[in-house]
Amino acid sequence: MSLTRSGFVIALALAGPLAAGAAIASGAPAASSTRTVTDDSARVVQVRAAPLRIVSLSPGGTEMLFAAGAGPEVVATVEYSDVPPEAKRVLRIGDAVSIDLERLVRIHPDVVVAWPAGGNPAQRAKIARLDIPVYEQEAKRLAELAPSIRRLGVLAGTVSKADAAARAIEARLESLRRTYAGAEDAARQPSVLLEVWNRPIYTVGGQHLMTDALELCGARNVFADLPEAGPVVDIEAVIARDPDIIIAAGPPGESAAWLTDWKRFTTLRAVHTQRLVAFEDQGLSRLGPSVLDATEALCRAIANVGVKRK
Repeated sequence: MSLTRSGFVIALALAGPLAAGAAIASGAPAASSTRTVTDDSARVVQVRAAPLRIVSLSPGGTEMLFAAGAGPEVVATVEYSDVPPEAKRVLRIGDAVSIDLERLVRIHPDVVVAWPAGGNPAQRAKIARLDIPVYEQEAKRLAELAPSIRRLGVLAGTVSKADAAARAIEARLESLRRTYAGAEDAARQPSVLLEVWNRPIYTVGGQHLMTDALELCGARNVFADLPEAGPVVDIEAVIARDPDIIIAAGPPGESAAWLTDWKRFTTLRAVHTQRLVAFEDQGLSRLGPSVLDATEALCRAIANVGVKRK
C-alpha cells in the first residue's frame, strides 16, 4: 500500500513527539539505554536494550531472526515469510515490493531488519527519516549465514541461541562440502545454467547465494562473471557459453515446460546429452538456513546427471 501525503504527515507526527510519549507511557527504556550493534553491511546501528520490537522486511530476514532465537521479538513482517511455520502467525504489513508505512509507524518498532539488495529502497529511506533504526541483513555466501545469525543474536539479545544455530549451520556446510565438493580447478567443474525465469531468461550472477550453492555442489555457474544478482540473458549468450547442464529452477509445475523450450536447440551440449534438470525446491531462493536443505537437493540432482570434466 502506498503512503498518501496526508498519511505521511501523520506518520511523521507519530514518529516524533507522540511516539516518544507512547514510549514513556509504556515504560520503554529511555534513550540513555541505547547501544550500538554492527549489521551485515558493517554499518553501526543504534538500538535500545533488548528485548526489541522487530519488523522484518524480507522472508529471508524473518527466517534468520527466528533461527537466531529472536522469533518472539518479530512483531511484523512481509508476505511469503513462512519459514519456520511459526512465522506464518506474524502480522503482515506488505510484501517485498511495498509495505504500509502508516501501519509500520503504529506498531512502534524498535528496529527494522531489511534486505539491502531488494525491497523498496525509497521506503527504507523514509523509515530511516522517521528515526526508526534500519538494520541491514544479507548473506551473499553460504559461509556468511552463520556470522549473520550471530550478529542478529547480538541485536536481539539472544546470543547463546544464535551461536548454537550458527554452529549447526557451519557443521552442515562442512558435511555438504566433504560430500559434494568437486575439483578445485574451475575448468574441470561442470558448467551450469541456472534458469530462474524463462521469458525473458533470468539467471543468477556471481554474487548470488545460488552461485555459491552450485560451487558447493562441485559445479560452476556459467554466468558467474556477471555482477548483477539476477541478470537477464538471451538465448545467443547461452548458446555461446554452452553449459554442460541446464537447471530450470522454476515454480512448481513450470520447470518442465521451460526445459521443453530448450530442447529446440539441439546443438547445446546440455540438450544433446540430455542433461536438463527440473528443480522446483523453492528453498533454493530463500536467504535463510533452509537454503541448506535445498542446496543438498541441488547437489544430488547435479550428481545424478553425472558430468565430469577432464
